[in-house]
Amino acid sequence: MMTHREALEVLANLRGGRAVVSTMGSVAFWPKLSDTPLDFAYNPSSMGQGIALGLGMALAKPGLGVVVLMGDGSLLMNLGSLVTVAQHAVDLYVLLIDNGLYEVTGGQPVAGAGRTDFAGLARAAGIARVYACPTVEEWRATAPEALSGPGPVFVWLRVRGDLGQQTPAPPRPMIQQVARLRGALGASG
Repeated sequence: MMTHREALEVLANLRGGRAVVSTMGSVAFWPKLSDTPLDFAYNPSSMGQGIALGLGMALAKPGLGVVVLMGDGSLLMNLGSLVTVAQHAVDLYVLLIDNGLYEVTGGQPVAGAGRTDFAGLARAAGIARVYACPTVEEWRATAPEALSGPGPVFVWLRVRGDLGQQTPAPPRPMIQQVARLRGALGASG
């Protein structure tokens, strides 16, 4: 089974000039793979709100392209975000990192782990471009198509869960992250 880091390494090689919003467990890996002003570690986060943040960024900056790294537990806390995303023709790429666990909050199994069809949920919400990649080989083969063209896009990546993980610290204080991102986006005020 693909590891979390392997999944993110594929993205790092293909992300281009897109902003990347990492949440929860992805915060432990993404800053080691990329640390640009367009990288935003949304941690501590309100679980399930990464997609809303990414959608807001994509709406505010058409053509930017925003990738959101979201865990399965977080997505389950805000499934309605998929329906909202489907209403907007924006370059938003949701990469669901499904490890079947609330990995960084104690390793509890996610409700429906191994039985929930996240690709089916995304399609039922109205997202037209949906991909499912249970192995790193499939993700490597699919990623160039999934990360190009118009959004919204939903990619379901099955990764190995690892027990005993701690909630990762963001690479810098939130105020610094916000200032870097605002600067990269050309935001004022």
